[in-house]
Amino acid sequence: MIPICRPSIGEEELKEIRKVFKSGWLGMGSWVKEFEEEVKKFLGVKNAIAVNTGTSALHLALDSFGIKKGDEIVVPSLTFVASIQAIVACGAVPVFCDVYPNTLNMDIKDMEKKITSRTKAIMPVHYSGLPCKIDKILKIARKKNILVIEDAAHAFGSVYQGKKIGNFGDATCFSFDPIKIITCGEGGMVITANNRVAKIMIKKRILGISNDTWSRYQHKRSWFYDVEMLGFRYHLSNINAAIGLKQLKKFPEFLKRRQEIVKKYDKSLEGIEGLELIEHNYKEVAPFNYIIKVKRNRERLMKFLQGKGITTGIHYIPNHLHPFFKSYRTKLPITERVYQEILTLPLYSEMTNKNVEFVIKTIREFFQV
Repeated sequence: MIPICRPSIGEEELKEIRKVFKSGWLGMGSWVKEFEEEVKKFLGVKNAIAVNTGTSALHLALDSFGIKKGDEIVVPSLTFVASIQAIVACGAVPVFCDVYPNTLNMDIKDMEKKITSRTKAIMPVHYSGLPCKIDKILKIARKKNILVIEDAAHAFGSVYQGKKIGNFGDATCFSFDPIKIITCGEGGMVITANNRVAKIMIKKRILGISNDTWSRYQHKRSWFYDVEMLGFRYHLSNINAAIGLKQLKKFPEFLKRRQEIVKKYDKSLEGIEGLELIEHNYKEVAPFNYIIKVKRNRERLMKFLQGKGITTGIHYIPNHLHPFFKSYRTKLPITERVYQEILTLPLYSEMTNKNVEFVIKTIREFFQV
């Protein structure tokens, strides 16, 4: 089978994990600190707070900026459920907005319509790694004194107007789970230029404790700590950070390969009757996945590909259609239409040219072109 995605990991990561094992310090420690510093350098940002998942990153960011019960957060429905769960975990209300059909990113006009006096934040999602029009979103948010908490789980390394994602909103949240461009095994990161809130996040990620265990053991009273606020067990481990450090060094080759595959797909699938491609920007996008829109017979195409050994998926079931979020349900015509059309094709850094060509050949065979 050709999978939709697969992590690109190897001996370098194993060697670094062995160093962690040898140190005897498996939890949060010097590898986590180093990973944060390297990400800060890579993105050119002030603060990077490493956490155990991208979902934790979103919840930590919202909570640390003071999002509370009854606050409204405008968010696209076409995103992974983690975005919405993080909002609901704060007691806040997700207000769903529609997406553009050509990019599947947040529709800014619809977003603006959904803003009320109770809106405290906007959560744009950089879908598939393609950056939202974040400058326009920020302009609206600043006028209305609303926070912008970016869900950039798909967009590590993507660039917008010459700057890497992470340099725009009040906070930017990344995911380093097994299927992202770089992985920590499991992990996430919150980026913010707000030094005051960054200090809060650092404490909240480890149960509101003033000094984490590793920091305490650098000083005389290793047993002493203060609990200063409500917190969570969200910190990253040295094991996961060790993987991330080696993955970060491989990012340029991962990016180059993924962009090569996306270009091959675009060139070979463009113009097929019954298919529509999502907009790509090869210079700025670090592509997380590859989506096509199938105008008819999507399920038949999925079964056809499966029969040939090609795995596909649908990213995502719109959140306003899930039973748990039915109280927030609203009409989103574009989202509901594209949900019936979108199909995710295989994309991962170690995918061979032979694999790519077979996927293309099989799709063209289905459409008889």
